[in-house]
Amino acid sequence: QVQLVESGGGSVQAGGSLRLSCAASTNIDTYSMAWFRQAPEKEREGVAASARYGSIKYADSVKGRFTISRDNARNTLDLIMNSLEPEDTAMYYCAAVRNLHILTLAAGAFAYWGQGTQVTVSS
Repeated sequence: QVQLVESGGGSVQAGGSLRLSCAASTNIDTYSMAWFRQAPEKEREGVAASARYGSIKYADSVKGRFTISRDNARNTLDLIMNSLEPEDTAMYYCAAVRNLHILTLAAGAFAYWGQGTQVTVSS
């Protein structure tokens, strides 16, 4: 069982930045990791994913603004969010699956989830 704990959420104005962090309870060097978000009354959507050999995938809506970064030595996964927009307001979740070959933003592919951290962007 893998425990994932997110931190770093908060409230910012449009155009601002936040850095989310996810701490894993195990070594993540054999895991694909990702960030998801869910706004009220909307489906959970993939934001960014990290898999083997540094492969990364972003949702079109965040390309050029968000950066996913993993540190296998510290067992952490970060999401650096710049140029935030009100549409980015959501609960953000960290997810993991023990398969480095998976690079996807599909929620069903991930076995472990954190409790989430709230991001609110005001206009």
